Amino acid sequence: MLAPAGCGFRRWRRQLALPPKTRTCYSSGVIFDRLRVTDKVAVVTGAGRGIGAATAVALAEAGADVVISSRTEAELNDVAARIEKAGRKAHVVPADLSDPEAAAGLAGAAVDVLGRLDIVVNNVGGTYPRPLLETTVEFLEEAFRFNVSTAHALTVAATPAMLATGGGAIVNISSAMGRVAGRGFAAYGTAKAALAHYTRLTAADLAPRIRVNAIAVGSVATSALDIVVRNAELRAKMEAATPLHAIGDPDDIAATVVYLASSAGGFVTGKVIEVDGGLQAPNLELGLPDL
Repeated sequence: MLAPAGCGFRRWRRQLALPPKTRTCYSSGVIFDRLRVTDKVAVVTGAGRGIGAATAVALAEAGADVVISSRTEAELNDVAARIEKAGRKAHVVPADLSDPEAAAGLAGAAVDVLGRLDIVVNNVGGTYPRPLLETTVEFLEEAFRFNVSTAHALTVAATPAMLATGGGAIVNISSAMGRVAGRGFAAYGTAKAALAHYTRLTAADLAPRIRVNAIAVGSVATSALDIVVRNAELRAKMEAATPLHAIGDPDDIAATVVYLASSAGGFVTGKVIEVDGGLQAPNLELGLPDL
């Protein structure tokens, strides 16, 4: 992020560290300050890499201490080092977050280790595409469990902790495939569409003290998209089919999370923000034939 106009960079950094009444660069710094989450505590799932890692670091840079969880401890330790470099605390919880009970346990870890819980980012999820007739009931239910049930478990577990300190913000990471239709995505798209509407429903349940929003993510350069990003031909096709002619960066999503989690997004709840380069249709077909 850029320093506020009219303030030297070093002076700007000093201003952010002072209590609000002692800041002097108000003419250009007040709006920027609303993106701060100073001394808040966040939980980010699927935080070992990609969008989750970028989000955890962005929240730390905005002032939060962060509980991070995913399967791979080595990846989490790398992210924790980046959080600590930003001057904030990190708590690493290696876990299989396809288990809703493991996801729910992160709320207690935040309170036990860091003293409170203000922000939850339900990022973990994902399901491989599969032709419709190969999409078994078990596969569909697994997609729902990994993308929706885990988010629900953590949301329910986090709510009492958030209410105890006055409220908080929850951000669910959904997908453009929950809105647009493409072959092969019956399980994944259905689960992400469910997560989007779950966001609206829980926002109604938890207002006014807890805000709940989602981000419908488009094609972002994460490990899930490696096969495209590393293939010049596939990448060119995907970019050409995206109105902004680009593939997103994890920081694009992380910046939106910071907005929704901070007081800058304080009048926003129950919304699904589309951060997808302008997609109105899938930007890379899987080539599945007519039946």
